[in-house]
Amino acid sequence: MSTSTSTPPASGACRTEHDMLGDVAVPAAAYYGAHTARAVVNFPLTGETVAARPHLIGALAAVKHAAALANAELGALDEPLARAITDACTEIRDGALREQFVVDLIQGGAGTSTNMNANEVIANRALELIGRGRGEYSVLHPLDHVNLGQSTNDVYPSAVKLALDAHIAQLLGAMTALRQAFTDKAAEFADVLKMGRTQLQDAVPMALGQEFGAFAATLAEDEQRLAEARLLLHELNLGGTAIGTGLNARPGYRQRAMEHLRRLTGIPTLVSSPDLIEATQDVGVFVQLSGVLKRVAVKLSKICNDLRLLSSGPQAGFGEINLPARQAGSSIMPGKVNPVIPEAVNQIAFEVIGHDVTVTLAAEGGQLQLNAFEPIIYRSLSTGLDHLAAGIAVLTEHCVRGITANRHRLAETVAASTGLVTALSPALGHETACAIALEAHHTGRPALDLVRERELLTEAQLRVLTSPASLTGRAAP
Repeated sequence: MSTSTSTPPASGACRTEHDMLGDVAVPAAAYYGAHTARAVVNFPLTGETVAARPHLIGALAAVKHAAALANAELGALDEPLARAITDACTEIRDGALREQFVVDLIQGGAGTSTNMNANEVIANRALELIGRGRGEYSVLHPLDHVNLGQSTNDVYPSAVKLALDAHIAQLLGAMTALRQAFTDKAAEFADVLKMGRTQLQDAVPMALGQEFGAFAATLAEDEQRLAEARLLLHELNLGGTAIGTGLNARPGYRQRAMEHLRRLTGIPTLVSSPDLIEATQDVGVFVQLSGVLKRVAVKLSKICNDLRLLSSGPQAGFGEINLPARQAGSSIMPGKVNPVIPEAVNQIAFEVIGHDVTVTLAAEGGQLQLNAFEPIIYRSLSTGLDHLAAGIAVLTEHCVRGITANRHRLAETVAASTGLVTALSPALGHETACAIALEAHHTGRPALDLVRERELLTEAQLRVLTSPASLTGRAAP
């Protein structure tokens, strides 16, 4: 049999491990083994390793922990070995050995290198816990024991779903805080009249608080959609092994592993898919989640566009609100301040929209009983979730909470706008109201002055029709 030696991923003392392709040099201090060492050489792609995704590492350790417990209960795994494996998994779930997860997030093999990275790290730490040396796989093996009754094809997607659940929890927390910030501003600006706009042209009056309240309402809708997509992630194919038939898993393993996983993760809604063959090849839930993230990104970007427009100028633009000044805006124009926080969040939204295309193509590219492209699906979704959560937190803290209203300018624009005439048209009739609006527009005179001058309505009627309660659709106090 010919042998092949892989270049070690780090210099210094090495140990020699062996796999189906031959001998592999592994750094002596490493907890990973031969398969991981080869993957490091094979996939120097993004520079972003699994170590950058603690949620995925914790999820992998939870799956391995649950599997070991189930196998021990079924008599497939000796109790001392199971205890060593579960103790190692507990340490990893608590944050230990994160730096040992060295394979690139993007990899061929449908996530096999990530699964093997976990198997090897857990095996070598478990060996230490029973007083043996790293690489003594005749005692405790990454595949025969840590991966017992499993396949990458059920472990990796199950771990990805658990990891994404944790990412979503962070995003939902950030969205809730932003929604509350907009709700607070809606209350603060409840009595501030302004002109609403359609097609960027004056429409009819509204309260600035209503504008900010709408931002809060649209975020609440997206929180609900995201929570719905999150629940769909809780259906797992664990126990299906290679293609969903459950080959090499003992009877009862699937149910016991799921019971332990619910307890370990604290997610009571985890369920086993009713059709493991379908669940192993289907990635529709990731497409749906990606679509929801795109929805969040699109609507969040629209809000940021509005904040930039409303604060534009400030002298020669809308200038209706003031965003907190965060930094100097120009290297040449003195005194210029730019809306840098909304601009940054816009760019995150563009990124998430691009990721949705990636997820769509990766999902469509699967063949037969497995989708080989789940690594890029996970990287795209987790990156989008993390960046959205971070961007929303920055938007909340460094922008929205510090927004103030330019009340004087808002009052002036309402008084000068022909949009007020819409409120008078039921009393004046459409033709008369249109003539007043056109004359006000051409002469620059306030429309209300023209109505008074022609004695078309009494002052009492004008007060009622142009009251804040009437203009904004709110009941008068």
